[in-house]
Amino acid sequence: MIPSVKECLELMEQYGMLDNIKAHSIMVQRIATIIGQGLKHTGMDISLEKIAAGALLHDIGKTFCLNTGDDHEAKGREICLQNHLDEIADIVGEHVRLKDYHLDSPVSEKEIVYYADKRVNDDMVVSLEERLRYLIRRYAKNMKHVSQRIRDNFQLCKAVEKKLTVGYIRLALLGPEIHSVRRWGIHAQKDDIYSICSFCPFRIQPWHIRYGG
Repeated sequence: MIPSVKECLELMEQYGMLDNIKAHSIMVQRIATIIGQGLKHTGMDISLEKIAAGALLHDIGKTFCLNTGDDHEAKGREICLQNHLDEIADIVGEHVRLKDYHLDSPVSEKEIVYYADKRVNDDMVVSLEERLRYLIRRYAKNMKHVSQRIRDNFQLCKAVEKKLTVGYIRLALLGPEIHSVRRWGIHAQKDDIYSICSFCPFRIQPWHIRYGG
């Protein structure tokens, strides 16, 4: 089953997702959906519903794991399976590290969410380089093997970026065109529409979330 936006927000509440993680997840969903819309416009066979749900719930296990030290990817996948969300379980379970990637295979929803997560610090869109510096600073803590593992993962992310760019989206220019979720707040009721047409060879009509249902 693919959950609706409303069901995703309800699951965030059910599993006690912290507000900062919720804000991050909403912004990742925005970026992933904009990318997905652009790629679908070119004829690629991808599900915007899977992208949206996978992005919104990609950190569903993180709040729990902050207390236990467990792998939040694995916990998130477990939560998805427990709630019969099999169709997005792998997206959630591989949003930090892709386990199976081929440059010449069709673009997948999993790759789009994986990439979008690497473009968001907290709830702000950043470059891959800035996100890399943030993760090394936060998690490596002068441990060279951890730092190298993060760097290796970002090399893969750059390969994914090239693959996505083939779909005619100049992804490097996302940052200046998108604003922080904090402008409206997590529980805003109004529509907030973003325009990123300035860097696309076609016009994307950005998808939006109606918070609170």
